[in-house]
Amino acid sequence: MDRIFSDDDLAGLFDDHAYGFESYTEAAPSDELIAEVEAELGYRLPAAYIELCRTVRNGGTLDRSCFPTTGVHVWAEDHVAVTGLYAIGRTSHYSLLGSMGSRFMEQEWEYPDIGVYFADTPTAGHSEFALDYRECGPQGEPAVVVVDQEDEYRVSSIAKDFATFIRGLVSEEEFQPDPEEERAEYLAIVNEGSFSPIVQRGIDAIAETLPDAGAAVREVARRIVADKGFFSLHADANSHLMYAAMFLLHSTLTTARSRDEFIDGDPDAVDYSVPCYRLMLPVSFVADRFGFTTGGWARDFVADWWDQSVENGSIVETPDGFRYTADTEAGLVRILRMLATTTT
Repeated sequence: MDRIFSDDDLAGLFDDHAYGFESYTEAAPSDELIAEVEAELGYRLPAAYIELCRTVRNGGTLDRSCFPTTGVHVWAEDHVAVTGLYAIGRTSHYSLLGSMGSRFMEQEWEYPDIGVYFADTPTAGHSEFALDYRECGPQGEPAVVVVDQEDEYRVSSIAKDFATFIRGLVSEEEFQPDPEEERAEYLAIVNEGSFSPIVQRGIDAIAETLPDAGAAVREVARRIVADKGFFSLHADANSHLMYAAMFLLHSTLTTARSRDEFIDGDPDAVDYSVPCYRLMLPVSFVADRFGFTTGGWARDFVADWWDQSVENGSIVETPDGFRYTADTEAGLVRILRMLATTTT
């Protein structure tokens, strides 16, 4: 049987990060497994998809992770980004039938039933790649599209078929912006972007104790941009200070009963009525967009900060839930007051 892909088509496609192997990759699929997956999904998978999963790797994170586009605007002006391809299987976290697979995106995230969701983006679930069978039917050759949950599930065409999509993937290095231009763009976000409604309510609620809370939050963000060249939170000191500031504002509005409640709030919420970190910085809903946002996140960094804060005693459990100790809160307020008067 003739191969669909050449060696050049697939050179450098996957990366070898442990996360990809742990969360995406499964063993090459058997005929029986492929038949089971197709039966459960209700669609015939493209032959190119099956060949890739059998001969190279069955699911994984990508090194060639960008597809050039015009007019799509899901990730960037000139390309869409791919985090990883889903395995044909059911055991890995990110496989077609896995816990974060195609049916999960339809049932839990309300993505439209247009085919098979087979790859994710760096937007933490807020845009997904799909095999679109609307024109070809369940047994046909589907096109590749990207669906933007934050733009009322807008469907944008990417490639005529799966093989074309894979051949068109390139390294993100081809889209690296000028560092100073990128820094200026992120500074505009942190200097001028509107706050999330939750953040703004927290700023208003703490005004008597910390009159310039908004200025302090922006200063922390400016320091992050100055250090990294972009606005993204990880495990560094300034990121931890931003997590701390968000928990302080969150605590003016409600008392978190658990780490997950602070981080995620109500996972089904589609507005800002339930305060949580997820809706304070990383996620900006269509119905009420805000500009001061990282545009994505790595949840584990926030969870690790929380765990460390509980372990060192700065966050403690009270009868009502988790809060800062009085000394911790007073110290944090002093730091934020100082930052509010600082310009960099």
